[in-house]
Amino acid sequence: MSEANHQPKMRKAVYPGSFDPITNGHVDIIKRGLKIFDRILVAVLENPKKKPLFSAEERVSMIKEIFAGQKNTEAKAFHGLLVEFAKKNDAKVVIRGLRAISDFEYEFQMALMNMKLDPEIETLFMMPNLSYSFLSSKMVKEIFMLGGCLKDLVPDQVEKKLREKFKNKHPSLNL
Repeated sequence: MSEANHQPKMRKAVYPGSFDPITNGHVDIIKRGLKIFDRILVAVLENPKKKPLFSAEERVSMIKEIFAGQKNTEAKAFHGLLVEFAKKNDAKVVIRGLRAISDFEYEFQMALMNMKLDPEIETLFMMPNLSYSFLSSKMVKEIFMLGGCLKDLVPDQVEKKLREKFKNKHPSLNL
């Protein structure tokens, strides 16, 4: 086969999480991850134990809206083993964000277990931009419910969805 016909292998990574909702910290990791990988699959975890505010479909939809027009990102909901999801989607790398030392122990254990389950899957830890090192989805929801400003914490689409969700859940809130 000639060099002109040879396509380089695509470097694809999976970025898993609950993304309930996706924050600017998540968006930052995805955008920076695209400097390393050709394609990033945002894997939205369906975990009913967490009792998410947004359904998996709503979270996938928000992510697709945020990255509309970017062909190198996609979002899918998943349940079950992450390594199986990665393998099924032809990804060999899992991206995980580390905000603080407190995240490291849990993420390290998960990376080692994933390695045990499938030695072909690698985990890449990325630190967030300093501006987002304190940010979590849980914190965003709490700030919003208490009437705080979400400027620079979430994409505009997410704040709009939060307003819609809370207006439906709590019509008495003045949103």
